[in-house]
Amino acid sequence: MKKIIYYVASSIDGFISGPNNDVSRYIYEGTAIETYLEDLKAFKHVLMGRKTYEFGYQFGVKPGEPSPTYSHMTQYILSDHLELEHLHNQVKILPLNVEILTKLKREVDSDIYLCGGGKLAGWLLENKLLDEVKIKLNPVIIGHGTKLFEDVDSAYALSLLDELKYDKGLMILHYAIKY
Repeated sequence: MKKIIYYVASSIDGFISGPNNDVSRYIYEGTAIETYLEDLKAFKHVLMGRKTYEFGYQFGVKPGEPSPTYSHMTQYILSDHLELEHLHNQVKILPLNVEILTKLKREVDSDIYLCGGGKLAGWLLENKLLDEVKIKLNPVIIGHGTKLFEDVDSAYALSLLDELKYDKGLMILHYAIKY
């Protein structure tokens, strides 16, 4: 069975974006970002929530079209409410359903990249579907915004798999979730 890996930028205080989805304080250049972009090449599938998919609209993604950032991946949008008239064959809409996602993990040919957001990550964690977390830890404190994990009611232990330190204080921390 393949893994779902949440690979995401976060502030020191645990936010993946600030108020109004502001991500301007994060580092977008340097060797850590090169590592991240290289790592993405190993994924053939990406999961995202409706809000993350729609966030791409402001960067030119058209409804029903794949995000060019993940052009080599099948793009699964998890939503119980998103309806799009025309879907590109690379874009699939799936309901938030444990059985469907478990089946997807069994059937895909690579690990699955979870690009966001915090609410979806929290749901996957609470349903024991999330396997690993890779955090691009940015040396900033944001204070408010979208949390790394939203609506989580339980405590979870993690096991450190790897930690890489980069220029400007950025780190990539890789954890396995212990259920």
